[in-house]
Amino acid sequence: MSSLIPNFPHDGVVTVNRVILKDGFTVDDLQERVAVLCENVKTYHSDTGFVGGFVCLNSGDVSNEGSTVGQAVESPLKGKEALIVTFWRSMEEHEDSHRSETFQPLFQDVLALCENGNEEIAYDMLWAGKGYSEEEAKAAREAKARHAA
Repeated sequence: MSSLIPNFPHDGVVTVNRVILKDGFTVDDLQERVAVLCENVKTYHSDTGFVGGFVCLNSGDVSNEGSTVGQAVESPLKGKEALIVTFWRSMEEHEDSHRSETFQPLFQDVLALCENGNEEIAYDMLWAGKGYSEEEAKAAREAKARHAA
């Protein structure tokens, strides 16, 4: 598990914020405000529980092979919806970060962009992994072929 997210403990916490941009705000607005907020978290909380994170934007693509709710052509939230995903050693340390004086004003700046308010859901990590190298994938296929029941 730790090879995908270096130093993430096996009992760590993943938080997910879903942001839907209000009309009148752009992805650039979101990127700027989230970058300032994330820099603050890295600076003030890397030694008090923050392990890492990422922000991703809805591309509009819908996997028709992986979706079971119809055959949509494009997500209606393309370019308006983002996920802010962070990794923490514990929920307590995450909550402490949100109470810090340096965090709150920057957090409010991000919330001002949100059409949907904010609900940050915490998840316990069950599994994480990275893909095999080309050589590892070949060896895995060969082993499956030899030992498959």
